[in-house]
Amino acid sequence: MKLKQQLKWLIIMLVGINGFAQKYHSEKLIPAASVDQYRAIGVSVNSDNRLFISFPKQEENYQYGLTEIVNGKRIPYPNEEWNKQGDEKDHFVNVQDLYVDANDFLWVLDSKPSPASSIFGDSGKATEGQFKLLKINTKTNQVERIYTFDDLDKTKSGLNDIRVDVKKNVAYFSDPSQAAIVVLDLKTGKTRKVLEKTSYTLADPSIILSYDGVDMRDKNGKPFTSNVNGIALTHDFKYFYFKPINKTNLYRIETKYLIDATLSKQDLEKKVEDMGNVGVTHGLIADKKGNIYLTTSLDYTIKYITPEGKLHTLVQDSRLLWPDSLGIGTDGYLYFSCAQLQRDAKWNNGVNKEEHPFQIFKIKLP
Repeated sequence: MKLKQQLKWLIIMLVGINGFAQKYHSEKLIPAASVDQYRAIGVSVNSDNRLFISFPKQEENYQYGLTEIVNGKRIPYPNEEWNKQGDEKDHFVNVQDLYVDANDFLWVLDSKPSPASSIFGDSGKATEGQFKLLKINTKTNQVERIYTFDDLDKTKSGLNDIRVDVKKNVAYFSDPSQAAIVVLDLKTGKTRKVLEKTSYTLADPSIILSYDGVDMRDKNGKPFTSNVNGIALTHDFKYFYFKPINKTNLYRIETKYLIDATLSKQDLEKKVEDMGNVGVTHGLIADKKGNIYLTTSLDYTIKYITPEGKLHTLVQDSRLLWPDSLGIGTDGYLYFSCAQLQRDAKWNNGVNKEEHPFQIFKIKLP
């Protein structure tokens, strides 16, 4: 009987929810939270290891834009009112990314691009998108400031990921729609676009994401593509890492150059360093040792590149279905979401292939 039970649990571990055998499996991968049918995107962790998760606004399976995981349950954060339908000024529209800074403030990027500026290949007119950034004190759970990007071209922008440099008092964003990095002065609220439409921020159109031999294309045959998307900031605030999804090389630049408005576009481009081929990746994050973690859906892995430039695989597991945003706790674990974007009906001839429940995973740092 004992042997039969062991075999039963082995089968459960090796077989996915839809009944397909897992090609890869790692005991190191630990489920941190189950979020049912709700697609999680943003993930961040504060110094008390409080886990914050964001959810994009969807027509189906949507309840809260931002939550904290408490005793395994999703609790609306910073309160229920922010997560209700209401005026854009004081309610969430589409929470895209989260970032806990070095001072334990949670930065919440509420970003709903114009349909014409969406990285998901949506068609539509170039109407004005809706963007705001919240600064939340995780000690008091109060919103302390809201930025509204008044000088941003909201018909073209698609702010995607955020990192905050408390030393220079600026925030850095990836903007795939404009193939640019956006730098926000946190004192004045003014923005600057840098490295726009350069070889470092533009996707490579020859790179087509493919899963089980099937290209990720919409009903019109248009492939998924994203310009600069994943970004990371080192803990000493010296280096800013970035790359498009549809590109295999990772790039970095010293932040002192990013904030230098006197540099010409050409001079700034010369400051970019090519860190080499890391493959197609999604989310990025830096740890205290200077390692940069990179998630990829093509081979179900999370890899990391050391400050010396060596690439290692942290984990490979078939449950890593489009591993996306990441957070690092003081408990020594890396937390991340699996967005399953390649399983959307949009990319599968109208058939939704999501596996429920959506999961937040964690894995011990090296």
